[in-house]
Amino acid sequence: MIIDSIQDIKGKNIMKLDLRKLDDAPTDFFIICEGDSNTQVKAISNNIYKRLKDELGQPPMHIEGVQNSRWICMDYFNTVVHVFYRETREFYDIENLWSDAKFTEYENM
Repeated sequence: MIIDSIQDIKGKNIMKLDLRKLDDAPTDFFIICEGDSNTQVKAISNNIYKRLKDELGQPPMHIEGVQNSRWICMDYFNTVVHVFYRETREFYDIENLWSDAKFTEYENM
């Protein structure tokens, strides 16, 4: 549902990192995507929040970064969602930091 929520708002370069086989992983999955503007980044995170809360009764445990919407991190305990502004994603390069994870790419809509 998270992937679908991102695709609803035309999030790009969607990637799921399966961290379950890594000893030092802080969670089971990272879902990473990007938006073309701060407005789109915020819209993506708002859609994820709304759909998971309304359809599954699952609000996030914690959200960071909504104020400037360059990197919004949503903690759903076993899944952490990172919604980036493109340049911010390139700077932090999370995929490279967790390169031992199993990667799944999703189609841009």
